Amino acid sequence: MKAIEVPQIAGAYLFEPVPYADERGFFCRTFDADVVRSVGLDPGAFVQDSLSRSVRGVLRGLHLRSGVGEAKLVRCSYGSIFDVVVDLRSGSPTYRNRAFFELSGETQVTLYIPAGCAHGFQALTETADISYRIDRPHDPAEDVTIAHDDPELAIPWPLPVSSMSRRDREAPRLAEALQQKER
Repeated sequence: MKAIEVPQIAGAYLFEPVPYADERGFFCRTFDADVVRSVGLDPGAFVQDSLSRSVRGVLRGLHLRSGVGEAKLVRCSYGSIFDVVVDLRSGSPTYRNRAFFELSGETQVTLYIPAGCAHGFQALTETADISYRIDRPHDPAEDVTIAHDDPELAIPWPLPVSSMSRRDREAPRLAEALQQKER
């Protein structure tokens, strides 16, 4: 497994596994504490694992947490997704930058998203399973959501949105969400 820096988002990394493939399929390591540690992250800091399943066109996000935020490791374990990260850390050299990725079960690449960055994705396949590992227990009172279609962000979602949560549909624009984040 190797770590690849994401130039558009300071402190973000892609962790690319090295699969072993044969006639049975493949095997790969999806988490390696030594590789995570090699880029200055504490592998023991991750305290919760979650899984979501989405169908083609479903859009989830853009989400982040108020206060100190939440760092995440995100991987599409089955299917594929269009993944988006927006740097909303006011002191960051990449503040307000966006980065787009296609994560898939074929590659098993894991994306590290630093605390203070917004995250969202859209399922590109009939079924897409996404694994999350976060660095602190989830507290719904700290949830902040940003409108996925905010013109200031101009995210090029690849498909028409087939479904999204009420919270995501009613999300405020970036400017209002940033005020929430600071609370």
